[in-house]
Amino acid sequence: MSMFLYQLAIKLYGMLILMASPFHRKARLWIEGRKGWTDRLEEILMRNKKPVIWMHCASVGEFEQGRPILERIRSDYPAHLIVLTFFSPSGYELRKHYSGVDQVLYLPLDTVKNARRFIQMLNPQLAIFIKYEYWLNILMACKKANIPCILVSAYFRPQQIFFRWYGSVFLKALRNFSMIVVQDKHSKTLLLKYGINRVVEAGDTRFDRVLQIASSRNEIPLVELFISQHICLVAGSTWPADEELLAQSLSHFPKLKYIIVPHEIDRHHINQLKKRMPGAVLYSHIHETGNLAGGQVLILDQIGLLSGLYRYADFAYVGGGFGKGIHNILEAAVYGIPVFFGPAHQKFREAGELLQVGGARCIRDVNELADELQEHIRSDKKRKDSGEQAGTYVKNNSGATDIVMKNIRQYLNGC
Repeated sequence: MSMFLYQLAIKLYGMLILMASPFHRKARLWIEGRKGWTDRLEEILMRNKKPVIWMHCASVGEFEQGRPILERIRSDYPAHLIVLTFFSPSGYELRKHYSGVDQVLYLPLDTVKNARRFIQMLNPQLAIFIKYEYWLNILMACKKANIPCILVSAYFRPQQIFFRWYGSVFLKALRNFSMIVVQDKHSKTLLLKYGINRVVEAGDTRFDRVLQIASSRNEIPLVELFISQHICLVAGSTWPADEELLAQSLSHFPKLKYIIVPHEIDRHHINQLKKRMPGAVLYSHIHETGNLAGGQVLILDQIGLLSGLYRYADFAYVGGGFGKGIHNILEAAVYGIPVFFGPAHQKFREAGELLQVGGARCIRDVNELADELQEHIRSDKKRKDSGEQAGTYVKNNSGATDIVMKNIRQYLNGC
């Protein structure tokens, strides 16, 4: 892809989002959230004359990955203005009031004009990008302004666009980073092969984040009452294909409690899920009424509770494995419980490693799910051993935040 095609694709993307906005809530939020961004940014910077540290995340998952770094930056550099931007409405809407930074904004569409204006106005002392964010015009604007850019928790595979014959413009963009902090040695070796030398291997900051969450013990009393001494499966970030699989397994395990946390909690999806699981109760309903009568299935129709909810599980199912890819399995594994997920996990290093150590199982159909649940319910030892492997794996891979901060300091110390 040439830069000309990239510029064309960006403008086309913006037009398509605009056209979809009257009919699609997320598209509407995407457009509305970016209106008047120059005025907002100007107002913020007029009120604050501090040097700026800027972190950009695509959405919620990347934010959680970057959060341990943000918190350390806030602690170590209190004299700086910390600005957090999101690309996705999902991330912005959930974290727009996050108190760990000074300002939360949308990143403007990556046109040449927007990128130049944004970087000129913000003028950060350091720009930090999390995992999979490569906006070419923004990166070039930073380079021209001599602003150091660090890519954190990056993970590279030979199949990615950077290393294809048509991806030279994206490979070139990687060279605009002052430093790339990768999750594993394979990523580092791959970058070195292509002449990208400013690479540090640190691990994945998500391990630090999930350990942080697990240590905070946020109780959810209604969930405790719902489980009431039963064995419990928590299914997190589920999609329709996952939910169909879980619904088919219900009759096999009448004494097992299921807590389903769908990835999308709009009314249509919740209604469809209730049709699949007719006896299910909604968390919002019992929260309002206190009525917990009966019910094998609890549907959590509220955002922000999943990561702490896994503490109540005897085993976890993490969704996305029958679609584009699994969601965050570390949020479950940190509690020392077996983790199940579907076959679309190859892009996720931690999935392969958890399968290897015995802390996870890949599920391809309802029969495999039923077999695995049966084995783990019948054998306390199997459940305990598998869970211990999962928990130990998470602990053994912590510490990335310290390495990231050590490298960030070289761009900030003395300022």
